[in-house]
Amino acid sequence: MADALTFVHLTDLHIGNPAVQDDHLYSDTAATLRAILADVKRLVPQPRFIVASGDLTNTGDQESYEQLKAIIAEAELDMPILYTLGNHDKRSGFYPAMLGQAENIDKPYDHSAVVDGIHIILVDTSVPFKIGGHFEPGQVEWLESELDRHPELPKLIVMHHAPALDFHAAELEWESLSFEGTEALRRTLEGRSGILGILSGHIHYDRVSHWHGIPVVVGIGQHAATDVLYLHEGLRMVAGASFALGTVRDSGLSISFVPQPADRRELKVHTFAGMSELIKHYETDAAAAAVAAQ
Repeated sequence: MADALTFVHLTDLHIGNPAVQDDHLYSDTAATLRAILADVKRLVPQPRFIVASGDLTNTGDQESYEQLKAIIAEAELDMPILYTLGNHDKRSGFYPAMLGQAENIDKPYDHSAVVDGIHIILVDTSVPFKIGGHFEPGQVEWLESELDRHPELPKLIVMHHAPALDFHAAELEWESLSFEGTEALRRTLEGRSGILGILSGHIHYDRVSHWHGIPVVVGIGQHAATDVLYLHEGLRMVAGASFALGTVRDSGLSISFVPQPADRRELKVHTFAGMSELIKHYETDAAAAAVAAQ
């Protein structure tokens, strides 16, 4: 690669339906996305592409995706934008609104693209009615076949849930790709060269890890920031947002985080016990709502 190539990593956009009051939306995510896209438009040189690693909307309804499309269109960006899905997304809303697709809308949104010599592989780790991530049957095989394509090109993997960094805290499995999925991913990537990194979100704080020799980059996103100083007690969400600017050189991938102005005011606090109850109610309520909607 003769010249350095730049791209933008967005995550956890959490765009809402402007016509509906959402008490679980803690900030003006539409305004944040507009501000970030304005920043992107000012970048020199212009990035070659944008990846958005899930939680595109807060509730997954079709109208929220329509709002996302409208904000993207307003920005008039001259670069491809590639999406994957997170636990707040719903395929039933995403496929019709974003892709104009009315059939096969229950399947994972796995896809790939080659942009300026980078093979970008986007894997849908969302599981209906679950907070943590997992692979559905056939996804690992799809990933394996995709990794075999374009063997000469460096590869970026994008998925909402980062692989688990260790398997010691089963109660925290919701924070990542499932332990089973993480092990399947490790086996799939083992011995392969050319993997630039894995780009993820979900946990709402900037983090870079060295996972079996592969950089794993997680971003805060645009909704709220996790206070990492509080993680020993539970989950404390404060005002904050960022995006990441990636650069691919012959030497590999580098990431620069671009924080947005924020006063770090407290938005929500959950103890560990409270998180367990929240997860249980979220998954139960989401499944019940889906049944009622049928």
